[in-house]
Amino acid sequence: MRLICLLAWRFRSNKRQNGFISFISTSSTFGIGLGCFVLILLLSVMNGFEKELKERLLSIIPHAEFKSVYRQGIEEWQQEVELLQGDANVTFVEPYVKATGMLQKGNTMKAVDMTGLDPIYTEDSFLPKLVTAKQWGEFKNDPYGTLLGKGLLEKLNLKVGDKVQILLPQLTDDLSLSAPKSLTLSVIGSLDLGGELNNHTGFMHMALAAEAQHISKGAQGIRVRFDDPFNAAALTQKLGFQLKSEVYMSNWTITDGNLYQDIQLVRAVVYIALSLVIAVASFNIVSSLVMAVNEKQSEIAMLKSIGADNSLIILVFMMQGTFNGLIGTLCGVVLGTLCSMYLAEISLFIESLLGVQFLSGDVYFIDFLPSKLQWTDVYLTAAIAIGMSILATVYPAVKASRIDPAKVLGH
Repeated sequence: MRLICLLAWRFRSNKRQNGFISFISTSSTFGIGLGCFVLILLLSVMNGFEKELKERLLSIIPHAEFKSVYRQGIEEWQQEVELLQGDANVTFVEPYVKATGMLQKGNTMKAVDMTGLDPIYTEDSFLPKLVTAKQWGEFKNDPYGTLLGKGLLEKLNLKVGDKVQILLPQLTDDLSLSAPKSLTLSVIGSLDLGGELNNHTGFMHMALAAEAQHISKGAQGIRVRFDDPFNAAALTQKLGFQLKSEVYMSNWTITDGNLYQDIQLVRAVVYIALSLVIAVASFNIVSSLVMAVNEKQSEIAMLKSIGADNSLIILVFMMQGTFNGLIGTLCGVVLGTLCSMYLAEISLFIESLLGVQFLSGDVYFIDFLPSKLQWTDVYLTAAIAIGMSILATVYPAVKASRIDPAKVLGH
């Protein structure tokens, strides 16, 4: 093996080698390295987005909702809540009432998705963590208190302590609209929910929302959070069939799953596209080795004449081509790993240097470029690159082994 590596390296680094062959060989090494670098970096970005989606957005929105099919709400919802709390996959349960209407401050109006919650059940949710302990205490004690996204406060020029009017549409028995119900609420606190949620989300007391919309049972539905949000679809269906009430079942993959699906789609496209880039770069190894074999026919013939068998010649040229793949893979993997580990810092430096912002917090649920390096991605990328590099050496190496010393040296 030492002899094979020595001969392969000598053939590769021969100073008399044709310049065009050297260029093709270098370009194949560069292409493999670039493919590995970009693939590891983009996969880390996709992993980062998935991590932030789970830790930020999925810690705020409910993973599943069970909404009554009847206007009066869920019958005996307290027992239904206890039933859901007994499931091992459920980490949090709360009743709710949805109230979609218009917030009005002076002559300015803004649509709002208001959720009515019971502070007793909501105590252990994310909501108390987004406001101060004093504000949460005031919200619990004020039945007309409301917590609004900071985007709503900015658009309506509101501040904590102000009064705001909410107009809620009213349905008659024949499902026609009547004059809206008007409520005056006190702004207790501002919420930073991330992205678009800040611009249309608010919370109020469930009892007030139920009374304003004639939900006589007190709760319109039940919201659930699971220990594994990515298993929400199956768990929602299982729990929904266990409830005694007739409900509509929904989970976050239906209402907000487009972002997660986009991440998975981009991950697949990136993997396929950059694997093809690595494959094309590996095919350059075929070109460079074929030309190297034609150029070094006399050296191959001399090796055969002193006793080198075909297997030795094959291994020498396979090793020579593999060197290109190994060098390119090593450089690409090291650079890709380092950039993935410090991508947030690198992106912040570029943003400050160019005076731009890659992700706006007003639109996306994060305002920075996330990254999460997974070593399985690194290993798989390296294995693909090295495997393609080795595969590309087979044909030139076999061609080298078929050279007839008598014909070459006879000339």
